[in-house]
Amino acid sequence: MFLRELIEDARSIRDRDPAARTTAEVFLLYPGFHAVIYHRLTHWLYLHKRFFLARMISQFARTMTGVEIHPGATIGRGLFIDHGMGIVIGETAEVGDYCTIYHGVTLGGTGKDTGKRHPTIGDNVLISTGAKVLGPFTVGNNSRIGANAVVLQEVPPNSTVVGVKARVVKIDGHRVPSFDLDQIHMPDPVSQELCRLEHRVYQNERRLGLQDDPEPPKTVENSENGDCD
Repeated sequence: MFLRELIEDARSIRDRDPAARTTAEVFLLYPGFHAVIYHRLTHWLYLHKRFFLARMISQFARTMTGVEIHPGATIGRGLFIDHGMGIVIGETAEVGDYCTIYHGVTLGGTGKDTGKRHPTIGDNVLISTGAKVLGPFTVGNNSRIGANAVVLQEVPPNSTVVGVKARVVKIDGHRVPSFDLDQIHMPDPVSQELCRLEHRVYQNERRLGLQDDPEPPKTVENSENGDCD
C-alpha cells in the first residue's frame, strides 16, 4: 500500500514535469519527492505519538532535501515539490491532492493563532516560487498563487491571486492550475486598477462633454489577458 502510493506520486511528478524522463529518475534524483517519502514516515510516527523520533527524522530530511515539513502536517496524494529548496510547511497545514509547490514557499502561521495555525490547501493548487501563505484559512481547489505573493486570507476555488498583500485577480473555472505549471501569465492587479480608473475617467469626460473619442479605452472585463494592453 505504502509503495503503491509512492509509485503513484512519482508517476504524477513524471507526467507533470517536462524535465522528468522516467519514474525511476523521479524516485532516485528528485529531492522534493524524497521529502515527501520522509514525511510519509514521520507523519505515521507523529500519529502514533512518537513525536521526538518523528521530529528527529524530519530534521534529517530537512538537511538532505532543503524542505522542512513538520511531521504533523497532512499531505495528500501526488504532491509535486519542484526544486524544493527553502520550502516550509507547518504543523497544522493541510495540502490536498495533486498540488504543485515551488521552492521558497512557506505554509506558515501568523504567530497569533492557537490550535489550527496553518493554511488548508485544496486539491490541484499551484503555489509559485517564493509565495507565503500564512494563517488558518483555506485556499480553494484549482487555485493558483503567484510568485512572491503574500496570502493572508481565504482564497475562493478556481481563483488566481497575486501581490503583496495578495488579492484575487481572476476566477476561472476551466483550468487545472497545478498541471499547467504556468507561473508567468497571471493578471497584474496594478494594471487592472489603472485600467478601471482610465475607463471611469473616460466615462466622466464623456458625460461632461470633454471627450470626443468614439472608442473607449479597453477595460479589464473586455480584454483577453486581464489588463489594458
